[in-house]
Amino acid sequence: MRNLAVAVGCLLLLGGIAVVVIADQERLAAIAAVKAEIVRVEHALEESRGENLDLAQRLTTLRSQIAEQDAKIADTTGFLQ
Repeated sequence: MRNLAVAVGCLLLLGGIAVVVIADQERLAAIAAVKAEIVRVEHALEESRGENLDLAQRLTTLRSQIAEQDAKIADTTGFLQ
């Protein structure tokens, strides 16, 4: 009976070690996946910053054109022409 208890105890110990090793491997894989996602998001953020800068420049140009057109429309006397 004692031998059986020792054998079962050893099997439980080996099973526990295996579970810990598998859990650690899954944790490392999850960490690697998160790091890869962070790199992808940072790359997408850099691209969007460049696009936002281009759009801001176009918006500034459009706003200045609108201001000029508003000034022409507001001049009812024709003084500015």
